Amino acid sequence: MLRQDTSRINTDRTELSPQDESLQGGSGGIDIQRELNRLEEMILDSPRIPLTRRTLIDEEQVLDQLDLVRLNLPAAYLEAEDVIRRKEEILAQAERYAQEILAAAEQEATQILDEMGLVRQAKLEAEQIRLQVEEECELAQEQTLAEIERARRQAQQEIEEMRNRAIAECEEIHNGADDYADRVLRNIEQQLGEMMRVIQNGRQQLQQESAAPHAVPAPQQQRQVPSPRPPARS
Repeated sequence: MLRQDTSRINTDRTELSPQDESLQGGSGGIDIQRELNRLEEMILDSPRIPLTRRTLIDEEQVLDQLDLVRLNLPAAYLEAEDVIRRKEEILAQAERYAQEILAAAEQEATQILDEMGLVRQAKLEAEQIRLQVEEECELAQEQTLAEIERARRQAQQEIEEMRNRAIAECEEIHNGADDYADRVLRNIEQQLGEMMRVIQNGRQQLQQESAAPHAVPAPQQQRQVPSPRPPARS
């Protein structure tokens, strides 16, 4: 039941607090749910009596808030009735909107199918190109491997030939060194043999001279000792 003094409720809303303006709807009315929430906040934010479950409430503020809600309830009811009356119209508009959405969806689906056909064709062409590139890559890889194998075999053959030549040259050098050493040793042996004969002849002559000390030895031609010959060069 409304109080008799309703002038305090500010029904004309000429002087609204910032909080009331935030609760006001976009159509010029108020939001009933927000006003009820505000009433609940008034009760919850009110101070409590210690050691009790009671709350001190500003009666005037709470009653003003309740009157504000009661005065605006008929408007909410009227809006609900208007929605009910316009149900058929709203349903028709919704159906037309749904038909428009379906038509747009069908058109978009057709366009998508066309694009999918193009995409499918592009994918097929891309797959063919990929397979061709893979075949070319495999062929190039096989050719490269074959070329590498040929180069490896050729290098191995050249290395084997170089090794055989080096072995032959080493053997030739070794054989030549043996021949040279043999010739040098043979020359030294000949020179030593001649020197031994000279020494033996000298000793025999000395022994003969010591056996006849009073005899005047006839002048003999001094025998020249041959000088050793240098080793022949190979």
